[in-house]
Amino acid sequence: MPRLKVVLDTNVVVSAHLKPDGFERFVLDLTLASKLQLFVSAEILDEYEGVLLRPKFGIAPELIQASLNLIKSKAKKVKPKRKITESPDPDDNQFLECADSAGADYLVTGNKRHFPASFGNTLVVNARELIEIITPDLQR
Repeated sequence: MPRLKVVLDTNVVVSAHLKPDGFERFVLDLTLASKLQLFVSAEILDEYEGVLLRPKFGIAPELIQASLNLIKSKAKKVKPKRKITESPDPDDNQFLECADSAGADYLVTGNKRHFPASFGNTLVVNARELIEIITPDLQR
């Protein structure tokens, strides 16, 4: 069975680092364990690094570097084929562009209001919704 293809918004990656018991961490761990196929672009990787390094988060630089190295080793890198302007936040369009180029099943974000409910065949969900979709037997 082919793995589901996902794109993770930066807020999911940051939350995964700040809340080790959260749904975002579980989703990131699933990508790092190759249970989900993560897709990124060069721009997304740059944003992950820039945001994770913000002093307000207090994440140790060596932890960030180790995490980014893991992400780079597991993710498939795409070069977006077209510019998309669907998001009210122009910085978020890069995630739609990546999802579009990858043919992603899901774009996972903590800020769904910045995205359409779906884009092409990609559904926009938060981490909890993704976990409920992929593990229906665990729902309450």
